[in-house]
Amino acid sequence: MIRSIATLALACLQTVSALAQDDFSKVEIATTKLSETTHMMVGAGGNLGVCVGDDGVFVIDDQFAPLTTKIVAAIAKLSPKPVKFVINTHWHSDHTGGNANLGTAGALIVAHENVRKRMSSENFIEFLNMKTTPDPKEALPVVTFTSEVTFHLNGDEIHVLHVPRAHTDGDAIIHFRKSNVIHMGDTFFNKLYPFIDTSSGGSVEGMIAAIDKALAIGNDTTKYIPGHGPLGTKAELIAYRTMLATIGERIRNQVRSGATLEAVIASKPTADFDDVWGKGFLPPPRFIEMIYKNVQAR
Repeated sequence: MIRSIATLALACLQTVSALAQDDFSKVEIATTKLSETTHMMVGAGGNLGVCVGDDGVFVIDDQFAPLTTKIVAAIAKLSPKPVKFVINTHWHSDHTGGNANLGTAGALIVAHENVRKRMSSENFIEFLNMKTTPDPKEALPVVTFTSEVTFHLNGDEIHVLHVPRAHTDGDAIIHFRKSNVIHMGDTFFNKLYPFIDTSSGGSVEGMIAAIDKALAIGNDTTKYIPGHGPLGTKAELIAYRTMLATIGERIRNQVRSGATLEAVIASKPTADFDDVWGKGFLPPPRFIEMIYKNVQAR
């Protein structure tokens, strides 16, 4: 329960108040077709990527455990086949909460090695002042990788790349080469100030490097699935990078000059971005505090 509440805070959803009471009954899973084989699903928690075809069903992230039945039902509308693979973009439970259900049902769970390490142990997310407990064995990734791995499924090459010290220390971005779709996990919050989990090894610099990697392997027509927020375009991802790099540099310069957190907040380094990005879970003062503390830690 503690872990669910902690990651609900990360979900940046309008339904937080209801979900905080574990009421998932009103959540609906919305599906958007991106190519002949790839789809994006939105519910409560991190956005899902789904690839279907003759070889089976491949799923990126699985939100919260109570939503597994709804997610499986949504997938069944696309394919009669069971979920064959689940890959987690990172360890937070708004992206891994359904692991145990899908793993028990026969799916092979895959993630970066640091995802398994964090899910296997107690963690403390300092910025949210929240402790997480170890996941049960059934929820843990059974296949882990260090830098990259490729799946050859449903006529596509699904290239999974580790991006170090970004949102956490175990992030992966997933590139569907034929479909021209990239799932960014929580390295991309579209139209929302992002959460960077400093306690889990995340950093502003790593987030920007992950964005640069995704831009380098994509093109003008690539569809970018964010961890939270609506489906993104290349232009929107570039705008996100500009926002993060500009605010990060402004705060970094003030930290170097010895400015206090209160002084940095008062200087309003996010003011020209707030109308677009500042209406999510992290209001501007909290986002500034998060970046300030991340820069200090680095």
